[in-house]
Amino acid sequence: MRHKINRRSFLGTSLFAGAALGFPAIVPRSAIAAGEEAPSNKIALGCIGVGSMGTQNMKGFLDQESCRVVAVCDVYADRRQRAKDLVDGKYGDAGCAMHADFRDVIARKDIDAVVITVQDHWHAVVATTAAKAGKDMYCEKPLGVSIEESRAIRDAVRKYHRVFQTGTWQRSLEKFQRACTLARNGYVGEIHAIEVATEGPNYRPKYDGSLDPQPVPEGFDWEMWRGPAPDKPYNPGRVAWPDWYLIYDYCTGFISNWGVHHLDIANWGCPRIGSEAFDLECKAEYRHEGFTDNVDNWDATFTYADGLTMHFTDSNRQKSGCKFIGDKGWVHVDRSGIWAEPESLLTVEFGEKDTRLTDSTSHPGNLLDCIRSRKDPVSDVDAAHKASSLGMLADISARLEKKLSWDPAKEQFAGSDEANAMLKRPMHNGWSMEA
Repeated sequence: MRHKINRRSFLGTSLFAGAALGFPAIVPRSAIAAGEEAPSNKIALGCIGVGSMGTQNMKGFLDQESCRVVAVCDVYADRRQRAKDLVDGKYGDAGCAMHADFRDVIARKDIDAVVITVQDHWHAVVATTAAKAGKDMYCEKPLGVSIEESRAIRDAVRKYHRVFQTGTWQRSLEKFQRACTLARNGYVGEIHAIEVATEGPNYRPKYDGSLDPQPVPEGFDWEMWRGPAPDKPYNPGRVAWPDWYLIYDYCTGFISNWGVHHLDIANWGCPRIGSEAFDLECKAEYRHEGFTDNVDNWDATFTYADGLTMHFTDSNRQKSGCKFIGDKGWVHVDRSGIWAEPESLLTVEFGEKDTRLTDSTSHPGNLLDCIRSRKDPVSDVDAAHKASSLGMLADISARLEKKLSWDPAKEQFAGSDEANAMLKRPMHNGWSMEA
């Protein structure tokens, strides 16, 4: 198996990407439906991973007039075909290409950006490869399955000057923007506590069959799906959803994969939590059903030097969402609504001197605008790294059953070689991240 694009392919793609620093590439005329207006300003996209979430992401970009999906990629043949049919149906032609290997998408000179919606254990390999090849990208959260992988994505995006948006799409919703603007501008006073809760324990494995090795289904590339994860025999219980979310080989679990959403909002409204040192203690229980072995429920406390605390739990312990608590009031936001005390905070008209966080109303649209302007999108790679890391760090504390101290400048735990060893995970089967 060839595990890296050859150097010539990278050089060619990188030369093309240099032109993209000014304006996106022209979509080739062969990919355009007859009679359609010449789209010289359309951004060409390749979608890598087109399962349930990948198809949802792809549809979000299909709704944008300023881009065109020209290729889809998946290790499942039926998913590739279904995605191609959706794209061709949207554009009224047969121009969408299908690929089984993400490297073939990234090597294409006619593609400006990629949409990465693969399993978490693949994020770092695909994203760093895309960055080195000069591709801008939308990459699902979290940034991999370890701090090392998250950091590698961040560093590659910055090194190669890529535009990167992650899937923390709550930043493009008005109620989350309002809550964080209230918190950032002192409307709740001095913030002394933050409460964050997210889903987890209510999700149980779907698969309940035999755990013995089984034949790989026709049209599915199990070796490519597994990729940098440990080499294990195929069983449908490893690849079903939500089962793979619950298996440590492929995902850190809900503490990070879904925790990242509300941890991101906490960091957006109170940036200190991602940039200042803290002590961390987390207690958790772990799964032991079928192949599942990652965190089930958790209770974490982050404590900062001046007494600020962030309490991060699963949503069975406290109300889902993010709550900023200050000496003048509080604001709590979740996907189901926004609440505040005093309630008048919900109708505050922000002033000219207030820090305004974003005007994004469309997460995919914001990325496309930023590909043109070369500015950071609303969910940029640095914010994605911080939010991803907070959940991963809590998991390390829980696994070690130890109170730990985190130094964000060094991105290391203070005085714990055991904890620092868990900041990285080995990659298997010949796979590695691009430098």
